[in-house]
Amino acid sequence: MDKHPSAICYPIAGVPERGHTIEVAPGVHWIRMPLPFRLDHINLWAIDDTDGWALVDTGIRTDETMQTWRMLFANQPDARSLSRVFVTHMHPDHVGMAGWLTRKFKVRLWMTRLEYLTCRVIVGDTGREAPSDGIDFYRRAGWSEAAIETYRVRFGNFGNMVHALPDSFRALHHGEEFHIGKHLWRVIVGSGHSPEHACLYCPELELFISGDQVLPRISSNVSVYPLEPDTNPMADWLDSLARIKREVPDDVLVLPSHNECFTGLHARIEALQADQQAVMARLRLALSEPRRAVDVFEALFKRNIGERDVNLLSMATGESLACLHWLMQRGDVVCRRDDAGVDWYRLQVA
Repeated sequence: MDKHPSAICYPIAGVPERGHTIEVAPGVHWIRMPLPFRLDHINLWAIDDTDGWALVDTGIRTDETMQTWRMLFANQPDARSLSRVFVTHMHPDHVGMAGWLTRKFKVRLWMTRLEYLTCRVIVGDTGREAPSDGIDFYRRAGWSEAAIETYRVRFGNFGNMVHALPDSFRALHHGEEFHIGKHLWRVIVGSGHSPEHACLYCPELELFISGDQVLPRISSNVSVYPLEPDTNPMADWLDSLARIKREVPDDVLVLPSHNECFTGLHARIEALQADQQAVMARLRLALSEPRRAVDVFEALFKRNIGERDVNLLSMATGESLACLHWLMQRGDVVCRRDDAGVDWYRLQVA
């Protein structure tokens, strides 16, 4: 929930109907695509690019998404096709349809290098057996053998949600500027939620496409994954929030990937920072005794996370480890591995 609701406003009434758009600024249209998850939508953005429409994010690869795209093509405001496709980051709800769209319209994919390459690597896991490194990762976190078996069965599903990416792309870089149609846009790169997440800021239109870096009603998932088990993504995400606050003014209309368009960017960033500090304070209290990553869910999320939903369990485990790694880097917490290969965390004793 927002900690400063009086400073955060939602100036656009309603959300786009399926297959239709809402114009949120001159030449900038809001599209909403369905998702087959508890979070049931993602926002995409179509920007007038003079000779066509520049698209930001694409939706997940499902039959329902394909049907929604066909409805959009039938209802589009003019006959121009896509001019290029921007993808903020590599998660399937953002990149899933990028390969199909770039091939259909014979246009370029614009994406940061690390997001593109990481996506290619993970898609390459499709059809593979679950690696021993991943099994060891979740065993160290405290997963049961039943949960690990579910991980084995489901491993490699990422590629099923993503159309094959094009074999080349145009790399986005932090701070670079380019025109989309009549207006200049600037790339603001963040990390933590994903490796090299690209946000787009247009000073003239006073718009900030925040992707998943800043969301108005929920917090971005920040997780440690088996691919990079020793990272500190929470530090990266908090640094990214501070960077966005420095580089993007408060008076923009924020276009997030989930929930609604909002104003009050700096207040929302401050609320997210304060929320994370409160989470860390609860975690410190919980670590007065040794705990595994799976033992701190209630301290972090104020609820128990069972094993019935392995996707939720995986996200919760990744976020727990992100918080634990942040405290370890600060020297507040130490980790001991027992004879069974399970990691136990507790506060550093002075």
